[in-house]
Amino acid sequence: MTPDTYTETPMSSTPTTGPASFDDEDYPAYTMGRAAEMLGTTPGFLRSLDEAKLITPQRSEGGHRRYSRYQLRIAARARELVDQGTALEAACRIIILEDQLAEALRINEQKEKG
Repeated sequence: MTPDTYTETPMSSTPTTGPASFDDEDYPAYTMGRAAEMLGTTPGFLRSLDEAKLITPQRSEGGHRRYSRYQLRIAARARELVDQGTALEAACRIIILEDQLAEALRINEQKEKG
């Protein structure tokens, strides 16, 4: 698994609107400013996660970054690790490994049920 695991699929040509988009974890609903405010961090921190390829936000038609709730959870975990003194590169690797472990556990659980 690579850091690109955290990228969402490109938005389709038919945008999701209405209540369905509110439930979509991958819907790029948050601007960089709003995402930074929600996370209590700076836009620069979010840009650094993009540069590290931990998360790759969607782009609006005007080229502005847009983040999903899923990406915000990943960014919040990265911030938590960095705040604890972990280097950004190491924090990204830890998050990738945590995701790999969670996926392996899900697969094992499915195999046990089936």
